[in-house]
Amino acid sequence: MTIVYLLGLFFFFLFLIFCAWVVLRLTFGLAKQTLRQRIRTAIAPLQLQRSPQNPLLRPGGMPWHAEAVFNPAAIKLDGRTYLLYRAIGADGVSRLGLATSDDGVNFKNLPFPIYNPPRPLQSSGTKRYSPVLYPSGGSWGGYEDPRIVEIEGRLYVTMNVFDGWDYIRVAVVSISRADFLKKNFSAWSPPTLLSKSGQRHKNWVLFPEKIHGKFALLHSISPNIEIAYLDTLEGVPNKDGYVESWEGPRSSIAVREAYWDNYVRSAGPPPVKTEKGWLLFYHANDKRDPSKYKLGAMLLDLDDPTRIRYRSIVPVLEPLLDYENEGKPGIVYACGTTIEGDTLTVYYGGADKVICAASAPLSSFLAALTQKEHAIL
Repeated sequence: MTIVYLLGLFFFFLFLIFCAWVVLRLTFGLAKQTLRQRIRTAIAPLQLQRSPQNPLLRPGGMPWHAEAVFNPAAIKLDGRTYLLYRAIGADGVSRLGLATSDDGVNFKNLPFPIYNPPRPLQSSGTKRYSPVLYPSGGSWGGYEDPRIVEIEGRLYVTMNVFDGWDYIRVAVVSISRADFLKKNFSAWSPPTLLSKSGQRHKNWVLFPEKIHGKFALLHSISPNIEIAYLDTLEGVPNKDGYVESWEGPRSSIAVREAYWDNYVRSAGPPPVKTEKGWLLFYHANDKRDPSKYKLGAMLLDLDDPTRIRYRSIVPVLEPLLDYENEGKPGIVYACGTTIEGDTLTVYYGGADKVICAASAPLSSFLAALTQKEHAIL
């Protein structure tokens, strides 16, 4: 009887230990699962979903965009989507083309450039398309990477322009909405150079509305958000002649070492105004994966857009598919966005060669971005 009792007690204790182990396992397992689920919940809605019809536009057909079409500005006017894109011909000159669409996916090109440099600014070397000799998309002159906004019935386009090969400067041109819709492209204003000569600046963007009664020009996102407030975008923009912008070595920029964007490149499309803040997409590299341009997102404060409120802890788009690597490998580069209802669409260049689109529901994207995982403390 004693042996049976002891055996029963032994197995009873074994059963208790087993139950305790199961409870602990479930508790810690669920905790880990909850953490994983929380991270997935915060990240998944931030991923832009590529259009199944990508690439939307490819080079070819006409000499002036025989080599590459990429990095499009985007705007919706009267229900139609307009893409102002960078095109490179066999001569290695960047020009601005135009494509239009009723559905934001199926585009038709105009057969001629809408902004064509009368005399491309010169550089030394072979004047032809060459991604090796001229790594800035393969062109040696002309106008690059447009961004477009509409302010008070006028369309403003910021873009990069060549000042010899050693320097790239930022310029702005404008046209009335009416002339643009009538395709009266002779009505473009003369270009105004915004950045100083002898300095290398690219990818400045305008806010799509005036702030405090002035044009707001976002000209640097690293090491800090820098915005110039200008009375005019024609002629001399301010009393000093040009916009003062941060210039220095990348090694001096404060970075988020542990994150994917520890080498910040530049702003992407113009900021998008939302109820939660100015939504700004930006380009960055990870020093541990330096060959890939990736796209991130941040929310700037509506009242003080130099203050970052949220910043994505993961890229929202990165070069994974063939058409984002067949050309200059590892490039997704966004210059334009549109919003239709609750659908946010980002238009981007893939591999410095083709034009693509990716989208997300704006409401869920903002909800995910404003979770505490992405908050700037």
